[in-house]
Amino acid sequence: MNEVKIDLEACNGCRTCYEACFADVLRWDEAVKRPIVAYPEDCVECNVCELNCPGNCIEVVVDWDKYYPPVIEGDFRCEIGREV
Repeated sequence: MNEVKIDLEACNGCRTCYEACFADVLRWDEAVKRPIVAYPEDCVECNVCELNCPGNCIEVVVDWDKYYPPVIEGDFRCEIGREV
């Protein structure tokens, strides 16, 4: 599973990472005004949260040992509607 690390001491609570995460991995903790990693298993390694953080407070650590579909691993040819 991927890991999303947040440096909460450096985080200023700007919400940029939370708003950038289209996969809903990050949630907003209203009590402490900081993001939390609620669903790390849903992370799609897009790194949009990390790239948009103005304080460089977030890091996505990709689990390269997890299963990837054959289309990503290569040697998967197809035409529209059927495999070749």
